[in-house]
Amino acid sequence: MLDLTLTEIAEALQGELVITDAAADAGYSPATVVNGTVDTDSRLIGEGDVFVAKRGEFDDGHRFVGAAVESGAALVVVEHAFADAEREAGRQLPVAQIVVDDSVIALGHFATDVVSRVRASGNLKIVGITGSNGKTTTKNLLRAVLERVGETVAPRDSFNNEVGAPLTMLKLTPTTRFLVAEMGASGKGEITRLIRMAKPDVGVVLTVGLAHAGEFGGIETTLATKTEMVIDLDESDVAVLNRDDARVAGMAGKTRARVLWFGLGDDSEVRATEIEASASGTTFILHLPDGQSRPVRFAVLGEHHVMNALAAASAAHVLGVAIDDIVGALETVTRAERWRMEVMGGGDRPTVINDAYNASPDSMAAALKTLAQIAAPGQRTVAVLGEMSELGPYSVEEHDRIGRMVVRLNIGKLFVVGEGARAIHLAAEHEGSWGGEAVFAADADEAYALIAAELRPDDLVLVKSSNSARLRFLGDRIAEATT
Repeated sequence: MLDLTLTEIAEALQGELVITDAAADAGYSPATVVNGTVDTDSRLIGEGDVFVAKRGEFDDGHRFVGAAVESGAALVVVEHAFADAEREAGRQLPVAQIVVDDSVIALGHFATDVVSRVRASGNLKIVGITGSNGKTTTKNLLRAVLERVGETVAPRDSFNNEVGAPLTMLKLTPTTRFLVAEMGASGKGEITRLIRMAKPDVGVVLTVGLAHAGEFGGIETTLATKTEMVIDLDESDVAVLNRDDARVAGMAGKTRARVLWFGLGDDSEVRATEIEASASGTTFILHLPDGQSRPVRFAVLGEHHVMNALAAASAAHVLGVAIDDIVGALETVTRAERWRMEVMGGGDRPTVINDAYNASPDSMAAALKTLAQIAAPGQRTVAVLGEMSELGPYSVEEHDRIGRMVVRLNIGKLFVVGEGARAIHLAAEHEGSWGGEAVFAADADEAYALIAAELRPDDLVLVKSSNSARLRFLGDRIAEATT
């Protein structure tokens, strides 16, 4: 974070600075400078950090203010003060407090202020990334590229909402050259809110699909929400759009920014040719708009991740990164993210592709195609599939489609886990009239017992589900199993 006085922080948060007698005794004053990391998780607070007490669906961060102070917090942001009157009860805090009406809204105000201060230096460039699939992978790839040429701030994990995005923005320093902001949403207006905290110079839209369609209320609402990424861009900005996704391509008419197309077709300015996928990754030729091209040995598993690599390459090209730096960085990334097409096991154990952090109909289909595509001749393929959440009225239809796809791809064995995914099992049995090739388990423990009894050392296993199904831990168990 920047070096800011308590008064400056209170003004940014639009809150009231409270310095109790205990805090004053500890040396705090309005001019005290704070520059620690900002977080809403008290377990991550260290010496000099800022703890934001946020009310959540299941808990209240105000319960952990004391723990944050004990861990070294220099400032707490709260919705009610721990005042002098509480001193005898041992609750008065020996650190500064800023009292706000709503911690999440205040966090957004704080991020907006910090981004504005760093932008004033003239060196900061911001890339915003959104899409139904691929945001985190693209963010990680772009971070790897940009870190080669300058100080880069990007989210950890999938920090892309009204809390995670501001926390990332608050990591900016006066010397940061690039901010990569992953911008997710669960409803209309949320991406607009994030963009107004940190308006991108480059706005990237990857896909518009059925991920979270139930939460959004339908594909048209999803499209409108993702379009928010490009609507507020200026003429001097660049919209990086997926030419191969018709819904994304239609956004070109909604923005004032210059459009840079990426995709697999000849009509894309940044494109890939000669794509070859294998169990060790994917090779392709990267082509840039200036006529330059280079071969890429891309270790991230799955041909579908080539599109994410193209999106990252497009944004990096706009920012002036040389093609050799782009390719060099892409080739250093070995996995999309923990539990995202992560290859585990092998040797005398089955090889497991653990991709159970997120799942949508598009990403589920892509992962299954990869499983079928990279299997060695004679190698048995096994799919362990759980629920794709947040599909609303599309849920049964889309799970049914996946079950039929498993059969059509000739996957050797199917384990379906959890009642929410039962339609996959029913569809596979109906499509293939299998004799035991499709198995249903009520939960992960039952599934593990069934799977472990049947595993062969040379099996190739895909574990795929939404995060809420928690099959990522089942994937870890399968990879560690001995036969």
